[in-house]
Formats: sequence, C-alpha cells, structure tokens
Amino acid sequence: MGKIYDVIIIGAGPAGIFTALELTKQNKDVKVLIIDKGREIHRRKCPARTTNHCVGCDPCGVTSGWSGAGAFSDGKLSLSHEVGGHITDYMSEEEAQSLIHYADEIYLEFGAQRKIHGLNEKKIEEIQYQSSKHNIRLIPCPVRHLGTEKAFDVLGGMYDYLIKEDHITFMELTDALDILVENEKVKGIRVQKKGQDKEILLGKYIIAAPGRGGAQWLSQQTQKLSIDTTNNAVDIGVRVEVPNSIIDHLTKDLYEAKLVYYSDTFENKVRTFCMNPGGVVSQENYEGGIALVNGHSYADEKLKTDNTNFALLVSTSFTEPFNEPIKYGQYIANLANMLTGGGILVQRLGDLLKGRRTDKDRLKKSTTIPTMKHAVPGDLSYVLPNRHLTSIIEALQAFDKVAPGLYSKNTLLYGVECKFYSSKVKVNPNFETEIENLYTIGDGAGITRGLMQASVTGIVVARDIVNKEEKNLSIL
Repeated sequence: MGKIYDVIIIGAGPAGIFTALELTKQNKDVKVLIIDKGREIHRRKCPARTTNHCVGCDPCGVTSGWSGAGAFSDGKLSLSHEVGGHITDYMSEEEAQSLIHYADEIYLEFGAQRKIHGLNEKKIEEIQYQSSKHNIRLIPCPVRHLGTEKAFDVLGGMYDYLIKEDHITFMELTDALDILVENEKVKGIRVQKKGQDKEILLGKYIIAAPGRGGAQWLSQQTQKLSIDTTNNAVDIGVRVEVPNSIIDHLTKDLYEAKLVYYSDTFENKVRTFCMNPGGVVSQENYEGGIALVNGHSYADEKLKTDNTNFALLVSTSFTEPFNEPIKYGQYIANLANMLTGGGILVQRLGDLLKGRRTDKDRLKKSTTIPTMKHAVPGDLSYVLPNRHLTSIIEALQAFDKVAPGLYSKNTLLYGVECKFYSSKVKVNPNFETEIENLYTIGDGAGITRGLMQASVTGIVVARDIVNKEEKNLSIL
C-alpha cells in the first residue's frame, strides 16, 4: 500500500503551483503532494548562465524543477485572454479575463513588478495601422514583465510560502512513470525518485501538469488510458537576434510585439513569440538530449544587452493519419544538434540567402554581436524543411516594413526553436478528463502556451476539487 494523498500534482510549473496556491486558499484540510523530476527552486542552477557552456545537467536545471521553465524564463505575464493559450475554448472571454486578473493579483502579492507594458492605445493603433499596410496583424496584449531574475524570486516566494504549509509536500527529483486507473476512476501514480526503487502513491485527485518538457510523457499516458486527444499545430522556427535600434520603436511601448503574417508561397502562419528587448539568447535541454534555443531578458537595466531576440515560428496543422507532432519537432531539433555536435546553430541571414554556411570568419564580420557565445556557426538549410525556411524568409521580408533593418545580412538566426505542445487532451470546462478525478492542465496538456494561462488552469482545477469535496461533505 502506497502513501495516500487527497491531491497529487504532477509537475511544479505555474499550472501545478497555482493549483496548490488556490487549494491552500480554499481548503487547508486537503493533503497535497507535488512531484517534479527537477529540484526545488533554491537548488536549481544552470552552469551555462555563467560559463556560456551547457554541460548537460541531468535533469536540466532550466526546464525541470520548481516553477518549470518559468524560473529561468523572461517572465512575461500576458494579460489578455487572446494570448498564451486556448482557455477561451473552455470558458467565456469574460470569465477568462476575470481569472487572468485574479492570477495577476497573486503574482503581485509575491512581488511582481507593477509596471504594465502595452497600455498606450494611441501608439498601439499606430503600429497596427502601419502593420496592416503589409498584411501583418499586430495582436495587442498588455504585458507585465518580471524579468528573468525577478521571475525566479517571485516563483521562489511561492515555494517558500507553500512549503511551510503542513498539508503541502514537495517531492523533488521524482519521475512520474504511470497514471493508475481503476474502474474508470483515477487511483494514483507510479513514481521513481532518483536513486530509489519505484513506488505507488495513491491519490483521490490527480492533476497532470508536466509542462512542455513532459508533453511527450503525457501523450503516452493518454494513449495508454485511451483518452481522446486532438492534434495541436506544430510550431517550429528560429530565434532572431538584432540590435535594439532595429526594433525598440516597437518594444518601447509594447515590450513584446506579437506579429502574425501568412507567408506568400505556402500561406503558413508565421508569428513572433517571446520577444526579449536587451536580452540574451539561451539554450534549453529536453529529455533525450535535445538542445533547443530560447531567449530571456533581465529586469535590471545594468544587465541589458545591445540586442533584442525573439522567436519566429511557423505553425503547421496536420491531419490524419499524422498524430505525432512532438516527434516531428524532435526530429527537426535532432538534425540541428547533429550538425553542431549537440549545441545550438547560428547563421547570418545574408549567408542563408546566398546559400552558404556561416563559419567563424563570417560570423566575426557580423555587426550584430551574438549574445550566445557558444553557438556553432552553420547552415539552417540543412535542418529546416523548405516550407518552413521559405516562410521564415518571407515573414522577415514583411516584418522589415515595420522594423527596417530586420531583413539584413547581419541578422542572426539561431536554430532550432520548437514548442513541444502536446496533443490537446479532451477535457471538460474544469479540465477534467473522461477519467473521473483526473485533470490535465498547462502547456504539457496542449491547452496553454505561457505563464498566465497555465496559472489560470490551475486555479480552475483547484476550485473544482474544492466544490466536489464540499458536495461530498454535504451528502454525508
């Protein structure tokens, strides 16, 4: 007989954290266990942040552990229901916006900065107007930027608060192996703590919130349990790095300019994502040894760089018989890693357009100085499918109309960037699956794509569990 809990949360990212926070607020009698394959936040470290060299930590200190990838992310809180996921598929826009405001207040309680970017309506309308001339859509979204170091402090504060509660237990360095079900009702999970034997933990409610790093695992579990899923779009692309002077007229007011363009040749959706003014390009390691590029920026002005970086992603929606969006992204990422010996590839746009590889000598001639010093010069045309590469080039041409200088020979492209959104799990409006008391939430469930909406899903699940418990008590 395993240990018994009322609620077991798989994954200590924002979705899991906010489930625990809301449960604590609503009902402290509920015994909660949170497990994660990584470490608690104060023990999380990434050597590459100081040495510019990834040493392949197991588990990765950036993607795993308390607060998930959010601990080392740029810490953007998107304050619009239009950005960061699909929660309006499960609730009204009004309810979604109300929950975003509620979650935002919690972030503020734990020390988030009060400044909000993207409130200058006149400037936003001007940018929208200019963008529309070139078939570009700007999606307005107020953003509260925490900054990488502040995100770590805010999410760390949530850990310190929860871990003091008697009803909360956090189990680090623990892999969830299987979700256990009996008579169409969730029963518990099988886990293995690093260096120990497998064990079974029993729980009345199980919340699967494994984040992007656990998307593949959750897909395997849904297949095993015969839970219906639908394919999400596959987002694959590059991270673009340019001098601040090229794009700061957009980021000054918006902080993050969310631009959407449909490529001329293939009409694929191409979008900017995760824009980091004065930021640095970084590396993330995922299960299976896959290295992906990402980016972040600090709140402290002294830590700002001369460059801005952002993801440029091509969205592709596949239909039957294709049902492996994650494996497809992993395949592309593996190609890039193969060419670099396991690291991140960088290429000047000018070299890509001339059909030649960027080498060390050509990179030295770039007036855009790379912030990722250990990136390996190479050729993205050996990695990305022609459809993706063509769409990226055409989008850069278009975006150059609103950010002159973007389509420059010295613009740096890092590859690859891929968002591992799991197939979207079939759930009800409270994010409960077809299996009673089993919930799936956050990015790993294919429902959200960012900190804020992931946090909202945790709040919804916690309230549903509290309501169920109150009904059970009233019956007794």
